[in-house]
Amino acid sequence: MTSKERFDKLLHFSPDLDRAPVVEWATWWTLTIDRWKQEGLPQQLSGDEINAYWGQDKLHQFWQSPRDEGCPVAPGHGLPIIHNEEEYEAIHPHLYTDQLLDRMEKTIRTHLREHGDEGFAYWFTLEGFFWYPRTLFGIEDHLYAFYDYPELMHRMNQELADFHKRTLEVIYSLVTPSFMTFAEDMSYNHGPMLSKEQFDEFMLPYYQQVVPIIRSHGTKVFIDTDGFVEPLIPWFLQAGIEGVLPLERMAGVDVNRIRQTYPDFLMIGGFDKTVMHKGEAAMRAEFERLLPVIRSGGYIPSVDHQTPPDVDMDTYRVFMKLLREYTEQAGKDRA
Repeated sequence: MTSKERFDKLLHFSPDLDRAPVVEWATWWTLTIDRWKQEGLPQQLSGDEINAYWGQDKLHQFWQSPRDEGCPVAPGHGLPIIHNEEEYEAIHPHLYTDQLLDRMEKTIRTHLREHGDEGFAYWFTLEGFFWYPRTLFGIEDHLYAFYDYPELMHRMNQELADFHKRTLEVIYSLVTPSFMTFAEDMSYNHGPMLSKEQFDEFMLPYYQQVVPIIRSHGTKVFIDTDGFVEPLIPWFLQAGIEGVLPLERMAGVDVNRIRQTYPDFLMIGGFDKTVMHKGEAAMRAEFERLLPVIRSGGYIPSVDHQTPPDVDMDTYRVFMKLLREYTEQAGKDRA
């Protein structure tokens, strides 16, 4: 069974599945890679090559940014690029450009030329309607912008939705990804960062323009948002969203509870990364917690947001051994 076949079966709750995919959906922290290279990871490896080194299933991501290389960058993490309509107009020539679409086409064509017969599962990421305005306004000013610049917020998200539609034409002319994510990060440890009313006004109309196009191609639609995401799931369902990641355990997310409440909702992640450095017994206990959901289908167990740098290579080998063991056990239990 190829990686694509396995992902597609998993994402459709197919009973004809040997095991869940074995992946780490998010690339590893730079500090983690730096540590592993000191411990013997070949220096030249990067990206998909590290995935292959650990024997994981073939999974490749395409990410489309709406900002080209000429767009100014924030002076620091979470700081603003713009403050008002006038400054948005000033950077507008560097947003939603044909150059970005051409680059996406070239990137996909290059990967297909080099790896097209290797059975990769593909996914892609688009910037979401909470995430994207925040990249321009900065974290704090973005939250004020719902009140101070509502017309500009709507304009940004409509132009983003239109750009996404053009991006989708490029992607689906070349490949049919198994799933995709909207990058959002619209929740934190205690719940959503905005109200349901704000979601309905500023985000929902734009999801409703883009999501049906994606779903019409058979690609499963996920939200990527950290923190305690469970209160937002009904919002996502209203928008046609079919799944969520990374399901951070430290924020109180419980994949078993989600499965019981939303039996058809797709999930990726959920493995508490903070237990990894504690050794095999702690990791096995965490997999035992996840096993009922792995067994239920529609769930890919994975680190709930990248393996941290306190995990050495020997420990990660144990994690990979257990990940294979429990995904295979769940497949046998369903048979």
